[in-house]
Amino acid sequence: MRIHPTAIIAPEAELGENVTVGPYTIIHSPVSIGAETTIGPHVVIHPFVRLGYQNKIHAHVVIGDTPQDLSFNNIETWVYIGNNNILREGVTIHRSTKLNHPTEISCNCYFMAYAHVAHDCIIGHHVILTNNVLLGGHVEVGDKAILGGSAVVHQHCRIGAYAMVQGNGSVGQDVLPYTIVGGHPVRHYRLNTIGLRRAGINGERYRTLEQAFWYLRNGSDLSSLAETPEISYLKNWLAVKSKRGLHRFATEKLGK
Repeated sequence: MRIHPTAIIAPEAELGENVTVGPYTIIHSPVSIGAETTIGPHVVIHPFVRLGYQNKIHAHVVIGDTPQDLSFNNIETWVYIGNNNILREGVTIHRSTKLNHPTEISCNCYFMAYAHVAHDCIIGHHVILTNNVLLGGHVEVGDKAILGGSAVVHQHCRIGAYAMVQGNGSVGQDVLPYTIVGGHPVRHYRLNTIGLRRAGINGERYRTLEQAFWYLRNGSDLSSLAETPEISYLKNWLAVKSKRGLHRFATEKLGK
């Protein structure tokens, strides 16, 4: 374990093997930090945070501060963060407002500089938040979604797996899995073709998703489609009651 002499760490904080803590970092308690995690300078980890192993926390990150919710009554709520995540400079992640329902970050995510994850968010695996992305409270982001620079997501919105949100987009409703959204106002334009093919979703599986996108765009149900893993996930995702509704579909190509 390598702890800089200027770091301040609560005696009750739990640090795993080979954890590195940089200068002027403050770690409160109760906090647990998994093995092989690297924490840079001037980081603040507030009470009620659990970090997995091999995370890389860069300078000026703040994790577990109280939610920006005027009704919050300072009860014990948590932030859970999985393994192998990278949090770049100035990232902020707030704890939840509800008992037994922590703000959750899964594994292998990359949050670029000054991204913000508000209270009660649930973030899947391999999610990328690029610079200055802002997530409101209770936002859900599916696995391998990518949000472009300075995208803003309204509270209670859902962004499906493999979706891509264009930079500077203002997301106020749900975003379908596997799609690209953008524009002003935000619209669904097409499938996230490159992201899907990089993930090995090609051939008949990709063609079935194309059909699904066309059906949804035209108000048809998905019952006649082959039951691929992607279609099963899409059906289950659509079956969840939405609090914000679904963004509409574009009538023109992205960028025009």
